[in-house]
Amino acid sequence: MGWFKQLMGLEAPNARPESHQAAGQTLPSTGPLGLAPGKGVMFDSSLKLLLDEKTSVVIPGSQEIWSNGTVDLGQSTWLSRYYMNDEDYWLQVHTTGEIAGQVESVILFNYLSYVTLSSEAELRRLAGPQSPIGLPTYTHNGVEFTRVWGSEAGQTELVAMTEHVVNPEEAYSVEHRSMLYARDTGLTDRREFLLFSVEEDAEGTISLSTSLGISLYTTDLTAL
Repeated sequence: MGWFKQLMGLEAPNARPESHQAAGQTLPSTGPLGLAPGKGVMFDSSLKLLLDEKTSVVIPGSQEIWSNGTVDLGQSTWLSRYYMNDEDYWLQVHTTGEIAGQVESVILFNYLSYVTLSSEAELRRLAGPQSPIGLPTYTHNGVEFTRVWGSEAGQTELVAMTEHVVNPEEAYSVEHRSMLYARDTGLTDRREFLLFSVEEDAEGTISLSTSLGISLYTTDLTAL
């Protein structure tokens, strides 16, 4: 666990005892757009046709939410993440004010890969100084994305954040070191995103997840 935090250059922000995190004192039972674990999500049937050949993101049929992750970004800014029973999909809602407050953006993500890392060398190769993650541009499947976070000319540090996750069975925290890339799709206010996240769970297991996302309007989905 120590080498992970040292390598990524940051200690976990706002570290608090798990008992306090699990209490979820600031987490509403229903989040933005009426989303919550146990609820369903239906996506507009016209999305597949609209996004055809504009993005590789797959728009699923109706989904059921299994768990909800909350990231406090500070200054009354929040990320609410909803992970589906179908583990290929997750939804991120960025809000300001209250957690269930003003919706600033909605992104539907598809998981591309999830790899458990077993050594410092593997982390350096896949997501550290020896990898292209953090450089100003990243090419995925022949498509170039531009870095969203960081203004350095070269490789920049991954961004640290703590996610508090709840599901019907348990509550836990995940430490992230993430980097976000984006590109325009040619559609108004719809960008495609590439998100890399080195994750450390409560047991100290370290993994690298890669997700591909697409901007949604709030009218593109309905909570059931």
